Amino acid sequence: MSLVWKGVMPAVTTKFTQNDELDLDMFQTNIKAQLDAGVEGIILGGTLGEASTLSPKEKSILVKETVILANGSVPTIINIAEQTTKGAIDTAHIAEKDGAQGLMLLPPMRYKADSRETITYFSEIAKNTSLPIMLYNNPIDYGIEITLDMLDELTPHNNIQAVKESTRDISNVTRIRNRFGSRYSILTGVDTLGMESLLMGADGWVAGLVCAFPRETVAIYKLIKANRIEEALKIYRWFLPLLELDVSTKLVQNIKLAEVHTGIGTENVRAPRLPLAGKERERVLAIIEEGLRTRPTLPNYKSI
Repeated sequence: MSLVWKGVMPAVTTKFTQNDELDLDMFQTNIKAQLDAGVEGIILGGTLGEASTLSPKEKSILVKETVILANGSVPTIINIAEQTTKGAIDTAHIAEKDGAQGLMLLPPMRYKADSRETITYFSEIAKNTSLPIMLYNNPIDYGIEITLDMLDELTPHNNIQAVKESTRDISNVTRIRNRFGSRYSILTGVDTLGMESLLMGADGWVAGLVCAFPRETVAIYKLIKANRIEEALKIYRWFLPLLELDVSTKLVQNIKLAEVHTGIGTENVRAPRLPLAGKERERVLAIIEEGLRTRPTLPNYKSI
């Protein structure tokens, strides 16, 4: 499958049973909802996917299951967040064997690598896999910024094709485009800057609240790309209080609670995470319930 880095690509949550095992039935329900809504890729094992808590076997199961569910309609992409270059290369090899069609790649975990080390890390992985790669630029959460100069040094690697832009600096979309033209696809990774980034020229949206509201997320993307800005803005303004649930240390719990209320998920998380409780849960639930009460009627966005 040829991977085109565009459109809405959900960073899906990992579904667990109450016995802390993979809940493949609910996982299937959610993935089908994403595909039905018109997403253009499925990303597994990101922050929302509770990647740091998953075993290699569980990651393989999720990749294989998603490949079957997608059935060639959209690419299956797995996130790589490893501490060592060797570990990252091994993970890429396993992903390729399992049928993944792309990788989302974070800088080294735990150790704060400098620019030379980070470039070498990305380069070695790129040289050791045939899979297309999207670099994940999130210095706020992960401590290492992928600068424009670093991207410049990585341009010889043809399979490094995209950047998930999560610096929270909206101008960075324009900076990347001005410097590199179409060399790198740009996908926004911050829900609360989703529409703004697309208007600045981003090619796609690696989204979080899409896990609970897939149709609304894809509708915004499709309307913007069709230059139907007012229609997109109306939905986006409704969506913003929900999108803000993604910009939180409890984003996994927040979004899983939203998935429960749209019928495509459960609240089960893997310890040390715990489901929301008390006033915190009441606050998030009030936002979700208000969003559902005022949920907009969508245009026939699939025909755009």
